[in-house]
Amino acid sequence: MKYTLPPMPYAFDALEPYIDARTMELHYTKHHQTYIDNLNAALQDYPEVAAIPLSELLADLQMVPEAIRTAVQNNGGGHENHSQFWQWMTPTSSAMPKDQIASDIIKVFGSFEQFKQQMNDAAKKRFGSGWAWLVVNAQGTLEVSSTANQDTPLTAGACPLLGLDVWEHAYYLKYQNRRVDYMSAWWSVVNWDYVHQLYKHCK
Repeated sequence: MKYTLPPMPYAFDALEPYIDARTMELHYTKHHQTYIDNLNAALQDYPEVAAIPLSELLADLQMVPEAIRTAVQNNGGGHENHSQFWQWMTPTSSAMPKDQIASDIIKVFGSFEQFKQQMNDAAKKRFGSGWAWLVVNAQGTLEVSSTANQDTPLTAGACPLLGLDVWEHAYYLKYQNRRVDYMSAWWSVVNWDYVHQLYKHCK
C-alpha cells in the first residue's frame, strides 16, 4: 500500500489571518508530500512491513527492520503527525474545548489557561524543530509533552489528542523567528470538536 496525501479539509486561505495561505500550501503540498514520498521509498522493498498500519509501526518501531527504521520513524512520523495536524485546525474554531475533554483539562491542569500555558511552554522550550502535545499517556491521564523532529507520542505509548507543529516551515513565512506570535495565533484555529472525538477514542 502506498501512502498518499489526505484531503485538506479546507482551503489554503481558510485559516487566515492566523495561518497564511502560502504557508499552508507549501506545508501541505511540499513538506507533507516529501514525508510521504520518502516513506513510500523506504517501504517499497518491505511489503510485509508496509501492510502494517502506520500507527502500529510508530508505536513499536522494533517491528521495523533496522535498515529502514530511522526513515520510517522520521517520515512515517511526519506523515502521521501532519495528517492529524490539518484536522487539528479549523476556520470555525470554538476557541474553547467543551464536553468531557473540557472538564478533564480543568481537573488535571487547574484551568484552561494553565493548560495553554503548559502547552506554550513545551513549544517554546522545544529546541530546534519538533512538536508540543496534549496526550492521553500510558497511564490513561491527560499530559502535556513535546517531541523532537517528527517523533510522535505513539512511540511512548501515548495517544495524541492535539499537536502544535513548531518546525519553522509551519510559520516562518508569516512570523519569521517569532515562534511565540505563531503559537498565540494558532490557538484561534484549534478544532476542539476533533480533539473531543479523539479523546473519546483514546479513553
